This record gives sequence, structure tokens and C-alpha cells, in this order.
Amino acid sequence: MEGTTNNVETSMAERNQEAIVKALYKALANDEMENVAKYLASDLEYWFHGPPKCQHMVRLLTGESSKATFKFEPRSVEVVGNCVIAEGWEGAPAYWVHVWTVNVKDGLITQFREYFNTWLTVKDLRPLRWEIRVRHERNTLWQSQPRDLARRSLPSLLLTI
Repeated sequence: MEGTTNNVETSMAERNQEAIVKALYKALANDEMENVAKYLASDLEYWFHGPPKCQHMVRLLTGESSKATFKFEPRSVEVVGNCVIAEGWEGAPAYWVHVWTVNVKDGLITQFREYFNTWLTVKDLRPLRWEIRVRHERNTLWQSQPRDLARRSLPSLLLTI
């Protein structure tokens, strides 16, 4: 019974993390920057990979830009480990992946990683127990899936969690 309780708690925490990230994107879409700020820790850690001119999200989150100059409309949002990964693209020139870390205790986003025009693979490199190792191929938890960009050559990064 204890294992079932832990699974339910984990599932609820994952749904909460995903809901927080989706609410942040909704606030961004509506230019509600005061609501965006409610989801962010005051010491948010930010990391970016991509062309410098494409740092659209950091400009919004830091207040450098008061209005969205780029629309972030996630095509997928998925909880992976302790992260929430959002992926979106607008044709060939713009493909992005956002990796958010949400503190489950206070519901604040504490870390944000942005990958612009970069393929991303997320792997769990922790040693696996033998019964999990049999079922899990090479510990890949998530991989970029931009259907419109399948033939495009982009740099690729590996994120370990």
C-alpha cells in the first residue's frame, strides 16, 4: 500500500508542476507579466543555448522587454523527472525547448533552461537497479520531436538529470 501512496503523491506533484508551467505560458500569451512573476523564484537560475538574438524568454522574465516580441506556444508539455519540458516551433526558423524546474514545496520555478534552434536529448545517468535496466533503453527520458524540422541540421545537446 505504501508504494501506491508514493505513486499517487508523485503523480499529483507532476500534475501540479505541469499546471504551473502551463499557467505561466498562458500568462505570457495574455501579456500578464505580473502573473508571470508569481510563478518565478526571486533567484531564478537561467541558462540559454542558441543564437544570442533569440533570447526572447529571458528578456521577458527579466523585464528587459515588457511585451512579448516572440510568441511561445508550446506544442507539447511533459514532466520528465523533476523537470517540466515544453517544446515548440514556428516553421524552420524557430524551434525551442524550455526545461523548467519547479519546487514542489512552494510551487515556484527555480531554474529555467532555454534551448533555441538546438536538438535536445534528456538522459538520466544515475545507476539503475537491475530490474529497471532491463526495461529502459539507454536511460533516454526525452528527445526533441520537431516534426516540421526533421531534415534541418541543428546543434545537439545532452541534458543529464
